[in-house]
Amino acid sequence: MKLLFRALLSFNAIMLLIMIYFVKEKIWIPYLNACSVIVYILLPVLLSGICLQISGLLRTDTIEGGIRGVEMANDSYLPAYLGYFFVALSIPSSDPLTMWFVFGVLFVFTLFSQTMYYNPLFLLFGYQFYYVTKGNGMRVFIITKREIPDTKNLCFRRLKRINDFTYIDKEPKNGSGVCKGN
Repeated sequence: MKLLFRALLSFNAIMLLIMIYFVKEKIWIPYLNACSVIVYILLPVLLSGICLQISGLLRTDTIEGGIRGVEMANDSYLPAYLGYFFVALSIPSSDPLTMWFVFGVLFVFTLFSQTMYYNPLFLLFGYQFYYVTKGNGMRVFIITKREIPDTKNLCFRRLKRINDFTYIDKEPKNGSGVCKGN
């Protein structure tokens, strides 16, 4: 289940590469023609929503106390993600095989990187991306709806583990996320 979910997250994270290439090349869905763009926009958003919904099936984990640091991760991943767009736009019209090869390589690297599950479409669902440094010095990537201004009494009680370094927080946006006595 976990590998299948990670594959879905990886595919979803780089799916816009294909969508941008299709729009650039005017590869339309039959009978929809240029209206295919609507499908090309909605499909990744829908798939992102599905990923977020089925993440609830993953194993639950916690981080309670001892958090040494928190930093936003949005800014560090966005340039890399935008790079996918430029790759899609730069692939020659006469060479769709190159696009599929690039997509395949990116998919494999994203799947096995253990850290690259950043998907900017999650921002549309109200999620933020943070690096959290635990008491033992390990730095993990957390996708959460909560705004985290500081580490004072911070804890995560409803994390869903994607891998050893990446989690989706299922605590509601208005959840306290405060551990007593830490």
